[in-house]
Amino acid sequence: MIEYDVIQTRGFHNVVRNGEVIGFQFCVRLKQYRGYWLSMIRTEDVFVDGVAYPKDSIVWTIEGTDYTPAQMLGIGNVQWPSSRPATLTVRKPGGLAQGYHDVRFAVRCIHTYLPPRISSDAAFAATPPQYEEKRLLMV
Repeated sequence: MIEYDVIQTRGFHNVVRNGEVIGFQFCVRLKQYRGYWLSMIRTEDVFVDGVAYPKDSIVWTIEGTDYTPAQMLGIGNVQWPSSRPATLTVRKPGGLAQGYHDVRFAVRCIHTYLPPRISSDAAFAATPPQYEEKRLLMV
């Protein structure tokens, strides 16, 4: 079940690979009423407790497949459905400490029905929609 908030409550946890904590994950959903092709999605940096994690260090998992932001720009035949959350994996050796964290996330979507001067990277760059939530990480 998808939650109303863009930053989902479920799915916020540290990621362990080969017994080592390599980072953390959280899930997000589209605010729009329809899905978007990956090439129409523009990602932004993620901020947790005021620390910036560059968008290029984040892996997006959509419908079970991993993508980097650079890969998403060139994929026009895969869609992120609005009814399914995406999982963002952020590289951070050691992960996050247990407790509450302020998570800020932004994503922009290019609209096919708007003229390029309105629906362009430059037009959205000044004020991307941002979503901010306080989430509890249990270790």
